[in-house]
Amino acid sequence: MNAREARTAQVERSTRETKIKLDLTLDGSGTSELSTGVGFLDHMLELLARHGRLDLSVQASGDLETGAHHTTEDIGIVLGQALDQALGDRTGIVRYGDAMVPMDEALGACAIDVSGRPFLSFESEVSPTSIAGFDTDLVEEFFRAVSNNAKLTVHLRTLDGTNAHHKIEALFKAFARALRQAVAIDPSESGVPSTKGVL
Repeated sequence: MNAREARTAQVERSTRETKIKLDLTLDGSGTSELSTGVGFLDHMLELLARHGRLDLSVQASGDLETGAHHTTEDIGIVLGQALDQALGDRTGIVRYGDAMVPMDEALGACAIDVSGRPFLSFESEVSPTSIAGFDTDLVEEFFRAVSNNAKLTVHLRTLDGTNAHHKIEALFKAFARALRQAVAIDPSESGVPSTKGVL
């Protein structure tokens, strides 16, 4: 993919549990249009778009009567697939990104390698609770789905904090900032940033 081409993707996923339509522009302005049926997830996706400078539209319906698990995981899958498509052959990208983000008493950190090798290392002592119908253990499931489907190596850490909302928000913002760095176009890179010649 030529670095000057629009890096966009549209992905739809339909199962017996969820129906999702997602539109993504990597080089966006941070706008979002979100309707997942899970208010807290909408809030986190809005932060992801804003701080990642992505334009993101997500329309989702799912079996929320059983909880937000299927909706959250499937949105992660679709977002990962969209990132993979929008990145194309990875020509000209920076490849690596990292960020440390405070959210009041909480501190989140993320490092990303657009490696082509899916891996998630997740260390966060978030209290097992529900925030507006969103179970906190779904955060790891979401990021695992994104990293697996976008073929990213992702390390996420909560380094400090006591409030579950703040810790999760710090993680989403750190991921967004690290992703923004990693997928940015490096004007000094004419090919794929790997000695293998492929990512």
